[in-house]
Amino acid sequence: MRIKIGKLVNFHGVRGEVKILSDSDFLEERFAAGNTVEVAGDVLTIESYRTHKNFHMLKFEGVSNMNDILHLKGADVFIEENNEDIVLDENEYHVSDIVGLTVINLDDNTELGKISEVMFTGANDVWVIEGEREYLIPYIEQVVKTVDIERGIVEITPLEGLLD
Repeated sequence: MRIKIGKLVNFHGVRGEVKILSDSDFLEERFAAGNTVEVAGDVLTIESYRTHKNFHMLKFEGVSNMNDILHLKGADVFIEENNEDIVLDENEYHVSDIVGLTVINLDDNTELGKISEVMFTGANDVWVIEGEREYLIPYIEQVVKTVDIERGIVEITPLEGLLD
């Protein structure tokens, strides 16, 4: 499954290193040398990765001049998520396992819709629910009570005003 993990916001120096702004998780694994990312339709192999200030710095194989990738500035960065590569802790899930699950409101036992997207905000993930309307549900203990991937459901108890 292809997921957005950041945005190429600028360049660092003239040798083709790029600045990525990202609040995604597992970036050490996702940006490891040898992995590929897709930026504006270009598939690029990561040569090196480091952090600098609040940015993730990537150098791509075969790119030795920023002019080679100038057209990528401002584009979103995507990866193909490979579930086998990332070990999860308890209550952590792969985006591909969450998208498509049906969300049930335990307060009145109604179906709100299906999870269409996961947004990485830094503090906590936010699940986008598409139903009669769009809902933004924070993935926090106070709201999300049960995630049952086998049954295909997520049960929530919304905080006051969350569904208004």
